[in-house]
Amino acid sequence: MSSPANAEAQISELELLFSMFPNELQVDDPLALADLRDYTQGKLLDPPTLRLQFTVHLQLDVPNVVCALSCAFPPNYPAVQPEISTRSDAIHRTQQGQLNMDLHEYLRKNCCGEICVLNAIEWIKENAANYMSKETVPTERRLSANRTKDVICTRLWIYSHHIYNKEKRKNILEWAKELSLTGFSMPGKPGVICVEGPQSACEEYWTRAKRLTWKRILIRHREDVPFNITNFDVDTAMQMFRKFTDFEEKIFDVHGTKGNHMDLGQLYQFLNEKECGDIFQLYFGVEGKMS
Repeated sequence: MSSPANAEAQISELELLFSMFPNELQVDDPLALADLRDYTQGKLLDPPTLRLQFTVHLQLDVPNVVCALSCAFPPNYPAVQPEISTRSDAIHRTQQGQLNMDLHEYLRKNCCGEICVLNAIEWIKENAANYMSKETVPTERRLSANRTKDVICTRLWIYSHHIYNKEKRKNILEWAKELSLTGFSMPGKPGVICVEGPQSACEEYWTRAKRLTWKRILIRHREDVPFNITNFDVDTAMQMFRKFTDFEEKIFDVHGTKGNHMDLGQLYQFLNEKECGDIFQLYFGVEGKMS
């Protein structure tokens, strides 16, 4: 059975991996991660029933070779080893089985009772080439036929009845940074949040945000744009898609009797500068006007 200490160790390790592999790491079930966070924060009294599972796609030093590391955390990890395995088109099935056996043995001897995914990644990078043969390492001709894939970039336009709470405002900023998302938030009444980046990261952000206590919050509009790219051009696709360079909280001139309404004319001007002024009407049902 998972304990809060084990859950906190799992969250801390995943956050470290996210910071090191923001585009290469994908969580299989964002709800499992959200439940684990709630458990560490005391929002869930019983340990989560869903296991945290994720995959990291590693570019090896061998040209044109990518290795996928799949990992599942048992409830009492890191007291026990994670369920971890690797796969690559450049490694025959027999050698792949041997690689995984050797990886488990290395972790058993060197990382017993400790977080170990980063150690596993380093071991794979150093040793995976020893399990490859010339026939399985892809040539440029073979690679060109199958290395393209669709990467989906997402932009979520989130509307809230209001955003006042300091802790919520802190979470809005910190989660975007953790997930390598760009965009902005506007506190006050109404509240506006825009996040953009890899689809999985945006979905994770929305999963966390909607679990907070709100009078009303919803996705007013979303944009999903697929890019058919090579494995090595993910960052380029993201740069082409993004309209924002970072994530920030935007404060416009405040007015109203309670001092909680932002100048929507300035918001409209800001959106125009980012080439997304048409979103204003989707949010508020009227055409935007400059202050």
